[in-house]
Amino acid sequence: MYKEFYGLKELPFALTPDPRFIYFTPSHTEAMANLHYGIESGKGLIVVMGEVGTGKTTILRWMMQRLDRTVLVAYIFNPRLTVPEFYQYVTTLFDIKNWENKSDLLLELGRTLQSRHARGLRTVLIIDEAHGLSHHVLEEIRLLSNFESDTAKQLQIVLTGQPEMREVLNDPSLRQLKQRVALRCEIKPLPSIEETNRYITSRLLVAGAERTDIFSPAAVDFIFRASEGIPRNINKLCDNALLAGFAAESSVINRQIIEEIAETFDMLPSGMRRDGAAASNGDSDAPARIFTQSGRAELWAAGTDTSKVSIKESELTDDAKGRMPGRPPRGDERESTFRSWDETGD
Repeated sequence: MYKEFYGLKELPFALTPDPRFIYFTPSHTEAMANLHYGIESGKGLIVVMGEVGTGKTTILRWMMQRLDRTVLVAYIFNPRLTVPEFYQYVTTLFDIKNWENKSDLLLELGRTLQSRHARGLRTVLIIDEAHGLSHHVLEEIRLLSNFESDTAKQLQIVLTGQPEMREVLNDPSLRQLKQRVALRCEIKPLPSIEETNRYITSRLLVAGAERTDIFSPAAVDFIFRASEGIPRNINKLCDNALLAGFAAESSVINRQIIEEIAETFDMLPSGMRRDGAAASNGDSDAPARIFTQSGRAELWAAGTDTSKVSIKESELTDDAKGRMPGRPPRGDERESTFRSWDETGD
C-alpha cells in the first residue's frame, strides 16, 4: 500500500524470516562462524541461543540456502513432538525407508550416516525452537550424537532456542547432553541507536528504496528504545509507521508517529506515560491537586497557628533566625505561600 509513496519496490519490514534481508551484527557473524566451523569440522552438537525476534531462524535459512548440495539437511521447526513423531519426521526428511520399529530405524540411519561420512559428505539435523523439546526427545538427540567415527561425528546437530535453552541444558537430568555441546553462542539484540539506524537503512536498500532518510533521527532513537534493539520489534514498528505515515501523507516518519505505534502495540519504554505522551518531553500537564477544597482550607488555617512551631524563635538571635534551615514562614507568610501553591497547582 505504501510502497509507491515511499519509493519502495517491496515491503522492507515484513515479519517473515527472509534471508535476503539478513543484517549481520557482530553476534550474528559469530553465530554464523560457529555454524560453519562446527558443520565443516564435524563437531557434532552446536547450540545457538537468542531472545525472541533476534534473527535465529533467519540465520538458519540464510545458511541452508548457501550450503553445498552435498550437505543433506533435515530441518525441524516444530519442537512439540513425541519420540515416535520425532523419529518419523527425521526418517522422512532423510529419506530413510524400510523400517518397522526403532531398532530397524537406527540400523538404517546408521548405514546412511556411515556411507555419507565415508564419502566425505555432511549430514545435518537442525532443530529450531529447541527449548520446547521434551526431555525424552532431547535424550534421543543425545543418543543420535553417538553416530561417529574415530575422528568426527557422522551427524551434525544444530539446536537453536530462546534464552530458556540455558535452563534446559542446566537441568541435572540432561547433564550428559550438556557435556556433548561442542560449540555454543548467543545472538544478541542490536546494541545502539547507530546500529539500529544501519539495520533500518540496510532493509530499505534491499527493498529498493530511492532514499534512506525516511525515518528521522528522533524516530530512529525512539525505535531503538521501544524495540530494545530486537529486529522483529523494529520491523513491527517501522512497517506500521510507514502505513501510518502514508495515511497522513507524511514523507518523513517522525518520532510522534513511532510513539503512537509503540503505544498501540504496548511497546512504550518504561517511564513513558500510557496516554501517548513522553514523561520527559516537557509537555506534561500541571500536577493534579492532592487536597480537597476543605482540606486546603484547613491547611491555610493551620498555617496561621504559630503555637505549634517546635522551636521558639524568641530563643534565637536575629542572625540565627535568618540562617535557620527549613525555617517556616510566619503566619501571614504561610497563608500567602499556601494560596500561591493552590493557585499554581504546585
